[in-house]
Amino acid sequence: MKMVVKKINEDSIDFAVIEQAGHILQAGGLVAFPTETVYGLGADALQPEASKKIYAVKGRPSDNPLIVHICCMEDMKKIVLQLPREAELLAHAFWPGPLTMILEKNDNVPYETTGGMDTVAIRMPSNKIALALIRAGGGYIAAPSANTSGRPSPTLAEHVYEDMKDKIPMLLDGGAVGIGIESTIVDLTESVPMILRPGFISMKMIADVIGTVRMDPGIIDAGSALKPKAPGMKYRHYAPKANLILVEGAPEHVAAKINKLAAAHIKAGKKVGVIGTEETIGYYGQGAVLCIGGRQEEETIVHNLYKILREFDRLGVDIIYSECFFTLQSGEAVMNRLLKAAGHQVISAGNSGGDSF
Repeated sequence: MKMVVKKINEDSIDFAVIEQAGHILQAGGLVAFPTETVYGLGADALQPEASKKIYAVKGRPSDNPLIVHICCMEDMKKIVLQLPREAELLAHAFWPGPLTMILEKNDNVPYETTGGMDTVAIRMPSNKIALALIRAGGGYIAAPSANTSGRPSPTLAEHVYEDMKDKIPMLLDGGAVGIGIESTIVDLTESVPMILRPGFISMKMIADVIGTVRMDPGIIDAGSALKPKAPGMKYRHYAPKANLILVEGAPEHVAAKINKLAAAHIKAGKKVGVIGTEETIGYYGQGAVLCIGGRQEEETIVHNLYKILREFDRLGVDIIYSECFFTLQSGEAVMNRLLKAAGHQVISAGNSGGDSF
């Protein structure tokens, strides 16, 4: 299958292109498109066979739920059993935007879309291209990230093309995404709402709107018999081709540890990548060192995360060492992705004191 790539501008949308893409979706086909978070791989969420195509193309486990994207708040009512007050409050506070809510589904949503669950994940993106496409495609578009399952999520159309070039009929190239990591997911079917995936919308922001919220105590073990309610809970995600290891500790100790490890690998004939920041990039003298952004401008770290991981794939490194980012305001979201990408491999820099990053 030859992919058609259509350039499209969010500030001046070509609705002829949107209509063409909408026809593909209505016919049960797949279209990749930009959102404010990452690029999505869209299919009609109410067509079981269309959702099946997403799983097949991505190589995604069939029990990993898809997020249903809508373009109108009223449309949420048509796919859920009931709409709790908390959902209305959060929708008015954060939609359109990077927040996904899990609610009990009704019979309009096929189990092929929800990974066999009786719940459905729903969000309304803020990207104007995405909203126009959802409307043209019938109003309910299932759309996980447009990448091969487990790989770093795509933040540029080029990333989508790398993974999907011979698998789907159309890609809408809207340029770089704005945020760079997936939406926050909050489960509203629990007695106390629970964050299942941290993102740009923080737990505090959600709690300020609906009161008490708790964070999921941990990622479900890959061997667990439990079904994940949200994307990314059970399986390894966001991973580069190289082995990724995180190093925790005070800045000077982290740099010394990474330099020592990198030197040993290079001596053994391995190609090493290092993820540093604007504040620490000068500390590293071994390997291919890439700057992820600045700790004083943490949105740059969020925005560049997946791009950096894919750049290391391009460079063909064998192993990657990265600093940790626990102290950022967005640290929960960044570390959630890095820990998943690293398979929870974290080592201590061995410092005896001092502040960590």
